Amino acid sequence: MTDPIEYYREYRSILDNSQVRELFSEISFDQLIGEWRGLSEEEAADIFLHLSPEVKLDLITELEPDDQEKVIRRLSAKGKRTLFQSMEPDDLVDIVQSVSQEVRRTVWESLDDESKKETLFLLRFDEDDAAGLMTPRYLAIRSDITIGHALAFIRENSAKVELLSDIFVLDELQRLEGVVTVKDILSSGDNLRVSEIMNGKVISVLDSTDQEEVARTLETHDLVSIPVVDQENILLGVITFDDVMDVIREEQTEDVYKMGGMSGEAEAYMTSTIWRLVKKRVPWLIILLLVGTITTNVLQHYESLILGAAFLFIFMPVITQTGGNSGSQSSTLMIRGLATGEIEFRHIWHILMRELFVGLLMGVITGTVILARSFFLPPGIFLYEAFVVGISLALVVFIANLIGTLAPLLIHRLGFDPTVMSAPLMATVIDVAGLTIYFETAKLLLGL
Repeated sequence: MTDPIEYYREYRSILDNSQVRELFSEISFDQLIGEWRGLSEEEAADIFLHLSPEVKLDLITELEPDDQEKVIRRLSAKGKRTLFQSMEPDDLVDIVQSVSQEVRRTVWESLDDESKKETLFLLRFDEDDAAGLMTPRYLAIRSDITIGHALAFIRENSAKVELLSDIFVLDELQRLEGVVTVKDILSSGDNLRVSEIMNGKVISVLDSTDQEEVARTLETHDLVSIPVVDQENILLGVITFDDVMDVIREEQTEDVYKMGGMSGEAEAYMTSTIWRLVKKRVPWLIILLLVGTITTNVLQHYESLILGAAFLFIFMPVITQTGGNSGSQSSTLMIRGLATGEIEFRHIWHILMRELFVGLLMGVITGTVILARSFFLPPGIFLYEAFVVGISLALVVFIANLIGTLAPLLIHRLGFDPTVMSAPLMATVIDVAGLTIYFETAKLLLGL
């Protein structure tokens, strides 16, 4: 099939509006997003106007802020009202927070009083907290009404909410008492009271709960939505699973950046300027460069030892590389465990005992391998020299494994992000420690 974008570009001059709408009704959303960056501002605005209302809503929330602004600037006053007044409050707030002040003003002027009230309410909260993810649109009922009355209420108001699965039960002060599913309501008799079928053990999060903790709670309890309450247990809003998926993706991207020795928030590569890409990478690169120069001091300190036993120099890269790999493996396991909640600091002694044995076994295995390789294969050093290299590597792997295990746990305990201890920084630190262990072990065994 002909690419709709290419077809549009070639024949736009002879296509009427209905034909353009039909053309883009067939394009997949993934393809539309993928090719959007390649459109001119005029093409993007024209195509957006001819998309279905549902696709418009999905697209505007997925676009990068600069692309959102280009589209919004081209919309008519009526088009803006139609678009923004049909958006979910949490998605609308995301746009208000990301666009420039000029465009923000046009968005604001397009809203009705109810939408403005909802937006102002959500803007009170930090966007990285649970309340910054929630929507104030949910269905809530009292526990003393009948199932028949509850059904009538749901029919009348179901179109107003984003997700219709859980109905929350509140008392006269708007405090969360329980939850009941639509399935339970539909399968119960009309004369029963809501209090007879509701679940009083509601899993909820505080408005100040970090968004990563919200995502972990949803995943742990296999929920599609979760209520947000304040300190008085008053229901403020609801977080749906699709919003948490965006958080998970952003947090994972930021963690990958840090593990690669980069800083900054998650943003699409193609939308980043050259200077943003440089700023994201160069700070950690300079830090790692300066930390890495410590190895030159280590080499200078052991210069006479290296000159007296030249074989030590040959195996330096093997020592540093294997030690760095061992430390990175253990730190990655710890960071992943901390992120998923599987590992906590209170497990540190149990983890330490396990990793002592793991590190010892890995050290013996790798030390034996390098001993055999260095003796039987080129450069074919003497057996006692091979023993020096093998024992040194075993110690380096053992210590590197412990560093990689303990560092993320301690960093996390101190309230910092353990991802900064992985990959580049971990490898650099272990290079320094590994070379020191290597040369000290050699000096002791060789009697130099």
